[in-house]
Amino acid sequence: MIAPANEPENSPVRVMLVDDSAIIRGLYRRMMSEDDGVEVVADAGNGEIAVRRLQDNPLVEVIILDIEMPVMDGVTAIPLLLKARPDVMILMSSTLTTQNANASLRAMRAGAADYLPKPTTSRGLTSGQDFRSELLMKIKILGETLRKKSGNIAPRPVPGKTPVTPVAKPETKASGWRLRSSSSIQLRNPGRHRPRVIAIGSSTGGPEALREIFETMPLDINLPIVITQHMPPMFTKILADRLGRSGAWTVREAEDGDELKPGVALVAPGGRHMLFKQQGTRIFAKLDDGPPENFCRPAVDPMFRSVNKLFGGAVLGVVLTGMGDDGTKGAKEIIDTGGTIVAQNEETSVVWGMPGAVTGAGLCSKLIPRNEMAKYITNFVVRFAK
Repeated sequence: MIAPANEPENSPVRVMLVDDSAIIRGLYRRMMSEDDGVEVVADAGNGEIAVRRLQDNPLVEVIILDIEMPVMDGVTAIPLLLKARPDVMILMSSTLTTQNANASLRAMRAGAADYLPKPTTSRGLTSGQDFRSELLMKIKILGETLRKKSGNIAPRPVPGKTPVTPVAKPETKASGWRLRSSSSIQLRNPGRHRPRVIAIGSSTGGPEALREIFETMPLDINLPIVITQHMPPMFTKILADRLGRSGAWTVREAEDGDELKPGVALVAPGGRHMLFKQQGTRIFAKLDDGPPENFCRPAVDPMFRSVNKLFGGAVLGVVLTGMGDDGTKGAKEIIDTGGTIVAQNEETSVVWGMPGAVTGAGLCSKLIPRNEMAKYITNFVVRFAK
């Protein structure tokens, strides 16, 4: 059971806080009490209590879940929480360590929607406006996604500055943004150039979508792959290692000077944009510390622009599940030079923000379920060899 469909349009997203620190739970409550778009309806000091509280409170829509807790940790609790409420959205939040990064990726495989690192100091929690803004933004988008999939109404937008720019339908700008629907999407014809590189952008839900791609993607497409996944430092190296173990591809976190080679996938490191430069006939990664784009670093737009500049229309851009609209501007440049953009479909996306943005802008040639993405990419590349 979730929030009734006939509730007021601006009803707050209902949140449960799960953290073994009463101080942290209190700080979260204070942050959320200042915003009428969210409401804390339950809290718990460990995963075992959280499961009971969720069973007692069917209106919970988003759970903020710590990793390290006594009695039952967050990762262990996830399958039990999802068994009690399969539609609930889980946002992992813990301090940024290698151990917690590993645990968070396991949590996302178990069904968590996203991860948000806690500031490393209490001052960062109490006065960190960036953390507060991102926390509220993620809660609201996850709540909206849940309501949208269930046919219920959307929550309020985040007031003031938000870390990403949600996609707005023209008819809803006055009352707040909504996630774009795929019901009226116009697809375009694919480009006519054989790709020389595959460029993938992803965010919320991306790690699992990427895993499924690399589990089945054959090496015989004979192309390099470059990936920008919105993630903090530490996460991207662990993600690359896991993707490399999931299939036949060599996958690694990019370093300055890494050469683009067939059968090798490079993942942009957390905190740095991934660009490319050409030396003779060879192309190398060039990591960049420039300002965030779309409030993200790494961001998909700089990567798309960079590969497009070097390869022209010979780019297949893939936009996977994620919040916001990062990748849309870069995708337009790829399309303008004759390249092709495809996107994950709405039904299999955790959040249909990024793929919804490129399709809504008329840049997408095909909407593809997550489990069919590797097959589509392979067939798209192979058809040019016939």
